[in-house]
Amino acid sequence: MTRMKNRRPARPFIRLMCLLLVVQVGRAMALPARTTTRPTAAALAHGIGDSLGSWMPTQRIDSVSVVGRRTPEKIIPAQVLSGEELRKLNAHSVADAIRYFSGVQIKDYGGIGGLKTVNVRSLGTQHVGVFYDGIQLGNAQNGQIDLGRYSLDNMEAVTLYNGQKSSAIQSAKDYASASAVYLQTRTPTFAPGRRHNLRLTLKGGSFGTINPSILYEQQLGKRISNSFNAEFLYTTGRYRFSYTKADGYDTTAVRRNGDVRALRIEEGLFGRLDKGSWRAKVYFYDSERGYPGAFVREEPGKFRHEDRQWDTNFFVQGALDQQFTPWYRFVVQAKYAYDYLHYLSDPRLDVTTMYVDNHYRQQEAYLSTAHAFTLTSWWDADLAVDLQYNTLTADLVQFVYPSRLTLLAALATTLRFGAVKVQGSLLYTFVDDQARTEGAAAGNKQVFTPTVVAQYRPFRTIDLAVRAFYKRIFRMPTLNDLYYTFIGNKYLKPEYTTQYNVGLTYARTWTSSSALRRIDASADAYYNEVQDKIIAMPTSNQFQWTMVNLGRVEIRGVDLAAGATLGLGPVEGRLRLTYTYQQAQDRTDPTSPYYGDQIPYVPWHSGSLLVGLNYRTWSLNYSFIYTGERYESSANIPENYSPSWYTSDLALSKEFRLRRTALRATIEVNNLFNQQYEVVQCYPMPGTNVKLIIAWTL
Repeated sequence: MTRMKNRRPARPFIRLMCLLLVVQVGRAMALPARTTTRPTAAALAHGIGDSLGSWMPTQRIDSVSVVGRRTPEKIIPAQVLSGEELRKLNAHSVADAIRYFSGVQIKDYGGIGGLKTVNVRSLGTQHVGVFYDGIQLGNAQNGQIDLGRYSLDNMEAVTLYNGQKSSAIQSAKDYASASAVYLQTRTPTFAPGRRHNLRLTLKGGSFGTINPSILYEQQLGKRISNSFNAEFLYTTGRYRFSYTKADGYDTTAVRRNGDVRALRIEEGLFGRLDKGSWRAKVYFYDSERGYPGAFVREEPGKFRHEDRQWDTNFFVQGALDQQFTPWYRFVVQAKYAYDYLHYLSDPRLDVTTMYVDNHYRQQEAYLSTAHAFTLTSWWDADLAVDLQYNTLTADLVQFVYPSRLTLLAALATTLRFGAVKVQGSLLYTFVDDQARTEGAAAGNKQVFTPTVVAQYRPFRTIDLAVRAFYKRIFRMPTLNDLYYTFIGNKYLKPEYTTQYNVGLTYARTWTSSSALRRIDASADAYYNEVQDKIIAMPTSNQFQWTMVNLGRVEIRGVDLAAGATLGLGPVEGRLRLTYTYQQAQDRTDPTSPYYGDQIPYVPWHSGSLLVGLNYRTWSLNYSFIYTGERYESSANIPENYSPSWYTSDLALSKEFRLRRTALRATIEVNNLFNQQYEVVQCYPMPGTNVKLIIAWTL
């Protein structure tokens, strides 16, 4: 009897627990009935936990944020520099970083202030699309983006795609270039318990360079954050260089009129939705710079080159990405941009030029919608439509004030059959030009261009992939090509490119106990062809030129890349190696004595090497760039021969922990061995120079 009395109080508790269990099982089973799926063990446990929590004591803990980046599999060849690897490069601008990619030529007109454009696989600068946070940077006037203006201070990743990006959903613009460079700025992330990040950076060094910047990130709510980044750059641009005079002896001169004053401000908002995200950005850039001009060795010092240029660039852009259902995703992007350029050239200071004092203003409005459909487990489709409107005004004599309306529509599909993936797309382009002067506009053009991509993985346990793509694309003549006074030709045809690529990738990862942590390698062979290439030709005299469709170029090449990550106790190492072979031949005129010669500034051999070592709070990084022999004109004769050149850069950094803050000090030595070289003829590059960087993260 005693034992029976002791056991009775437990019965109400057991009955209560059984009742709660039945109620929660019924609730868990009723909810999935609407989704036609059975309740999982996790769902039942969650329901029981809710019931227990109603009477058991609770304790609140701080939320924990788990942050990761989804990296989609790249079917089309891609090269990426991101994170710490990008930040530890001896690089100031995007142009400096892209030099480490294979298949790339950077045209650098000397110093920090010189124009820097990128040419991928010898297809031409205008065939490279440059995207800033997913939306293309535009220049309808001349089709060139000066990558030297875009700093790495707030850059999270720089990616180069040959052909096009192979994302599950993307804008029609993503399909519209022969190759593309994607610049991804930093998205705010916060450690547990923090609501803001602050980083102050000061860079200074040779050529009177001073370069402060600030990055401030704020958590405004559970689903919204803010990012503010500002940077100022000033440099005299003066540096010594050596050259060989016509009579055969070496001497030294000083590069002048290469000063730069530039201010960049960016403000971004980032938000999360239940099944999506949105972002908005305002960008402002203002600069004044001198263009030092070409240095003529036969008469050094004769030309003072006092040309000046003022630039103001502003854009506001935004994007919304929403997953409405498991089978339908929608992305919309919009942008407005305003660009102002003032160029001044005075013949009293340079007898080789005419007096030029011109002002150019460009405006661009852009809207894009993209729709992704998951039709089956092995079949996806993407439909994208873009609309863009450009205007250009200038104070030139007889200027026609052109405007351009561009409509792009892309239909793409991806098929997955086990180890095989196939992606195909068809791009429709409609371009309509208008002008204030009657009869001056080029009219409209309509073109369809296809792309086919394939990937095959022969092994399940080995990370080896074989890939190939075919793409035909074109570029519209720029507004300068068509309408520039005395030079433009409104009857120009689009410039077509055809690309064939076949390659393979391999990667392997070991456990942390192994000294060799990871290796990856890729190899691509390609054939490109450019038809109806737009070139400048003289008319009745050497002063007035015009643009015509005459050029034809054939490019054959091989790109190789390899990387490795090593670890031995507290020491970590990184290695990255690239190599490119290119034969880019001019096939324009079979009767020319230079038919089949290498096109200007394309070396047969080029490559780069990156080596990084980390030991606790110390970091040592070495980079090497090699550009082989080439010619500076389409005539491959001794007078136009340009020898090979190389540069070595070294950086040493140390991080100091100061309570809850971190201070990183870095010293960089660029062109370590004082190599005297020219990327473009008569535009000498700097010799050895030093930079000191202090970054304080609060």
